[in-house]
Amino acid sequence: MLGSEGGGLRVRYWLTLVSGLVECLCFAGAVFGWASLVFVLKSDGYFSYLCVNKTVNGTITEDCSGQDEQFSIIFTVASFMNNFFTLPNGFLFDHCGTTVTRLVGISIYTTGALLIAFSDAALSILLYPALSFIAVGGILFLVTNMQVGNLFGTHRSTIITLYNGAFDSSSAVFLVVKLLFQDGISLRSCLIFLSSCSVLHLIRTFLLLPRSHIPYPLPENYSYGLTCGKAERSPTPKNRTANGNIQDSQVNERTPFHSENSTEASKTETAVTERSFKSCILSWFFLWHLLWLSVMQLRHYLFIGTLNPMLNRLTDGDPALVSTYTNAFAITQLCGILCAPWNGLIMDRHKRKPREEGQSETEADLKAAILSLCLTALQCVLFSLCAAIPVLPLQYLTFILQVLNRSFLYGGNAAFISLAFPPAHFGKVYGTVMALSAVVSLLQYPCFALVSGPLRGNPFAVSQTLTHSHTLRIRNIIFSDCKTLITVLQAGS
Repeated sequence: MLGSEGGGLRVRYWLTLVSGLVECLCFAGAVFGWASLVFVLKSDGYFSYLCVNKTVNGTITEDCSGQDEQFSIIFTVASFMNNFFTLPNGFLFDHCGTTVTRLVGISIYTTGALLIAFSDAALSILLYPALSFIAVGGILFLVTNMQVGNLFGTHRSTIITLYNGAFDSSSAVFLVVKLLFQDGISLRSCLIFLSSCSVLHLIRTFLLLPRSHIPYPLPENYSYGLTCGKAERSPTPKNRTANGNIQDSQVNERTPFHSENSTEASKTETAVTERSFKSCILSWFFLWHLLWLSVMQLRHYLFIGTLNPMLNRLTDGDPALVSTYTNAFAITQLCGILCAPWNGLIMDRHKRKPREEGQSETEADLKAAILSLCLTALQCVLFSLCAAIPVLPLQYLTFILQVLNRSFLYGGNAAFISLAFPPAHFGKVYGTVMALSAVVSLLQYPCFALVSGPLRGNPFAVSQTLTHSHTLRIRNIIFSDCKTLITVLQAGS
């Protein structure tokens, strides 16, 4: 009886994993396929009234820099909302649970898709709320899905990075929209279909996810969702605090890998799990990680937001070449789901090895994360160098390095936070990191204005500055983070 029940639970776990992967791959990060969507929007005449004719060397040419600026602002606002609203979304998820959070996310995402569907060139202004709604709804899909890693303990980091890789790859959704548009299917039809898929999100919410949270470590025979008219089997009331958060199974349980004589490791583990949210966000640990994320994220947002005008400059405005390179960029985004798990495997590589004497599981996890942090920063240096060189064929390599680095960046960010901070604060800490990094990401617009204005379309100076920042971050990781990871944990600050 128990064996058959356990087998049924494993099937449910795998269904949850696979369906969540499909959800993230097909919907969550669609906003980052902006370059493909811009191609469609320009063809449909959005903001075309901002294009003016000007004479250069006796030749009349069309100057659409005003149109490009509007598209850049829309993406800047949407990417800011994508990150900044992760903070209230994190609090919503921690305090209201999975079902409520997903219902909010589905509503917002569907509204955004419908706004684009029923907009046109005369209502170009609707793109501002529409893209922001899709961004905020998409990040809610990701936040509620990352807890699925708790169902697969020893592969937790790998699964979290896999979901983030699927989130990155979903930017190819707008490539599909672009290709369908070129085959005669209207933008409205594509977006109406996308919004109708909310029915699938609702079914998954009630059948394959818990009402509250998936605890970690996972209790034996943990069940969730609706089965034959019965609600999920939740932890008993004694495991809940006054605000409804599950505490016993998420925070105070110690890892089953502890041996009886590992007193020192137990003290460190307990100090980590009992940390308050305030102590987490005021620690140097948190601040260094915020810096690590913010600078690299700014580089990626600036690249995505300025890709279309950059390709126009490098191809001398040839629409066929711009379309070809835009398609190539979007196709490489599909590889995000293949790149991200490698970062998780790097972080999980020590799981099957015995730990050093007196070392807690958290300390072992964080030591394993140092290689991931360093590789991610190094990838961003290489990506920035290639992006700064104005050679058109070299951009193929830039696209590959960009998707590899972006997969490592976001997957590693989520996995690292899940390792470094108490599970009860995951949503809040993750949301705070993303919200604060969103403030830094607002610098992409002045960077865009600098490139298109005084620098006359040449991004080399901006790229060189950001590359120097990445280099300093690598040096910091190598020389200080290894010691900081352990000392901060032992101090419990």
